[in-house]
Amino acid sequence: MNKDQVFPDYQIFEFANGIRLIHKQVAATKISHCGFILDVGSRDEQTNELGIAHFWEHMAFKGTENRKSFHIINRLEILGGEINAYTTKEKIAFHASVLSSHFEKAVDLLADITFYSIFPEKEIEKEKGVILEEMMMYRDTPDDAIQDDFDLLLFPNHPLGNNILGTEESVQSFNRSDFLSFFKRNVGNERIIFSSVGPMDFNTVVKKARPFLEKIPSLSIQKNRISPQPTFFQDTIEYKPISQAHLMLGCQSFSLNHEKRITLFLLNNVLGGPALTSRLNFTIREKNGLVYSVESSYAPYLDSGAFSIYLGTEMKNLEKAENLVKKEIHNLQNNLLSKQQLKNAKEQIKGQLAMAEEGNLMMMLMLGKSILDMGRVESLAEIFTNIDKITSADLLEVANLAWGHENWVRLAFVPEIRKK
Repeated sequence: MNKDQVFPDYQIFEFANGIRLIHKQVAATKISHCGFILDVGSRDEQTNELGIAHFWEHMAFKGTENRKSFHIINRLEILGGEINAYTTKEKIAFHASVLSSHFEKAVDLLADITFYSIFPEKEIEKEKGVILEEMMMYRDTPDDAIQDDFDLLLFPNHPLGNNILGTEESVQSFNRSDFLSFFKRNVGNERIIFSSVGPMDFNTVVKKARPFLEKIPSLSIQKNRISPQPTFFQDTIEYKPISQAHLMLGCQSFSLNHEKRITLFLLNNVLGGPALTSRLNFTIREKNGLVYSVESSYAPYLDSGAFSIYLGTEMKNLEKAENLVKKEIHNLQNNLLSKQQLKNAKEQIKGQLAMAEEGNLMMMLMLGKSILDMGRVESLAEIFTNIDKITSADLLEVANLAWGHENWVRLAFVPEIRKK
């Protein structure tokens, strides 16, 4: 049964095969952004499949029942459009950006690569080399590599801790049947969103997308994701052929549905968000000149979350920089923000969110992810209202709730010359 739902900022239509289409009309643009967001990621891989979700993202462009690789790449580029994809621990997305007059071509191509890939064996063998090169590129970048090693410590013996790229052994082992098996086990239409942002009205988008979306076979699965177990305090040092020390500190944190999630987002922004006035950046970089880069981040998952702090510094400054990090955390756990500090923090994050919403591509991807994760999309006005309700006492409470336990993970990459 076809259904449609109307909300203030977006509309949803459900096709008979279970795939939902969400659209937000933005009149002041000539570009349509659209894509499939699937509730599948690296956390859905079995132990013999590490990296296959990301590998599938690559293979989607290597041939379908209807097109060869060159025709896939060429289809939108000759029209001035773009097609791309990404993989996370919980999602895979295939998306395109085109002039709205070419919207149907984009939907046709996206449906083709998402649901009708044939995973040619010759292309699998060639792409193995590409992915192995990608692995080496990340290993040669300490601030990327330390994140991967940190996740393994934060979520031990759990898929959330695994590297999205997989391992050399797993990637080398894949064949066509592995991709087909992973697809069949993890792709269900009820967990697929086709998201769209552009100048066309909702009815036009549904009409143009219908021929390509409604013919997709009805796919149904039962997925049972296992939640991670709490971790314990860990202090790990890895010696590397590098000139600078790199440090990550963090802990498991609130899930997407946690009632204090928005408060933690605000708190994280105060501590080490992207602004130059964040406490970590101001204290460690601007005031003391100890680092080029320092930041904190909060990544919520469906049933858990990850809070982390990263910095890179000279080895001789590592201890001082780390102590300053701990001092700033301690300050937020023991001192209320003043009225002016709280007001400034709220205005800052609201401005960041408003600017992020101006990016229509990111908006399109966010819409699909929000529907999959929460069954709804929080409007900017709703988010602002929730931010405005937060008090200094709320921030103090969450600082102690989220950071006040002993189950922290510490990982340091240090230059090999320091090894004794």
